[in-house]
This record gives sequence, structure tokens and C-alpha cells, in this order.
Amino acid sequence: MFPLLDARVSEESSTWENSQLAVGMGAPEWPGGIATLGPRGTSSEATALRLLRRSHRSDESEIDLFSSYEEASDAVISGKAARLLVANAYGHIDRFYMDLRLELELAFVCDTPRYGLAVRGAQPVPLACRVVTHPAPRDLIAQLMPPGYRAADVEFAPSTSEAARRAADGGAEIALTTEPAAALHDLRFISATRPIRMLWSVFTRSRRGR
Repeated sequence: MFPLLDARVSEESSTWENSQLAVGMGAPEWPGGIATLGPRGTSSEATALRLLRRSHRSDESEIDLFSSYEEASDAVISGKAARLLVANAYGHIDRFYMDLRLELELAFVCDTPRYGLAVRGAQPVPLACRVVTHPAPRDLIAQLMPPGYRAADVEFAPSTSEAARRAADGGAEIALTTEPAAALHDLRFISATRPIRMLWSVFTRSRRGR
């Protein structure tokens, strides 16, 4: 049996900073690092860092960031990383549940950093705009779009941090991204922001494959 983290966030607070990871079976004592989706600024990176802190570690070098969850999975299967952290909103998470080379070790609920629609500096934004986002949170575009604006085109990026980079480079007028990624790429939010209450899965290399 794998331990289940009951990580409820208080109803009166929906902010990332105030959310509490309430661990029902104690903080995991983990050797080795965590492989997850990068680059810097993703929700996956932020959640991996919280897990390390729950196990009384804070060395960010123990978090290995990859351009896809599949690449992170390969690192765990090959023994280059100890654990794989995946957001359950990821459209192909079934691959990791079905892969006999992996074992589910942990499942928990934890809010993401806040998401919002962000743009470069003070540049004007057309009313019909191009938006770049990771596929998983795309429904937030309509939810957060300011009145009078609409998404004329939606482009998908492999992560919310990559979405922020593309907007910063002029590849789209707006990025749906996280607060850490927006800060990293000097974007400003033009919408309200909100976290996503997310279920996360942690996988290790299967003992059968060792």
C-alpha cells in the first residue's frame, strides 16, 4: 500500500502561500531527488520544492527539471532520479500508471501557484488576441479573460513556464501562466489570478525492474 497525503487547503484561504499540506501519515523521508516538468517557474517545480521541505530538505538541486513528464519518467526508470512527480491534470498521466517499470508511491492534493493571463510590459493588447498555454489549464482562459477581450487563437506550450517565455519573446500577446513564471519572464497580469486545487502523483522505479 502507498501512503496517501491528505493535503486539504483551508476554505477561507485559496492562496498558494497560505495553503497547508496536511500530511496524514507524516512527512516522507526520501533519499534522492525528484524529477518533474520544467523549466523553472512551473507548478510542478513549486510542488516538488514543497515536498522536499516537508521532508525537512530545501536543496533545490535535488529537483531535476525536464522538458516533459516523459523525459522525467525516463530518468527515474534509468535510475538517474529517485522519484517522478506528475500533476494529475496531465492528459497522458495514464502512461505512468500503466508502465510496469514504475510504481505509484504517493498521492496528495496541493494547490498550484496562482494562474493568470499575463503580457509583456506595458504593450497594448489587441481585443482579439493570441494566447499561449499548457493544454491542461486551457479552460481558465475564458474564465479569466478580461471583459471585452477574446482569444482569437490558442497555442499550446509544453509547460506554463514555456508559455510565459513565448509571450515574453513576442510569440503571443498573452500567456496563461503561473506567478513564478510571470515573475521570471517579467510579465504582468491583466486578469484576476487563482490557484488550481490539484491532485499529484509520485512514482518510483518498480522493484520488479531493478
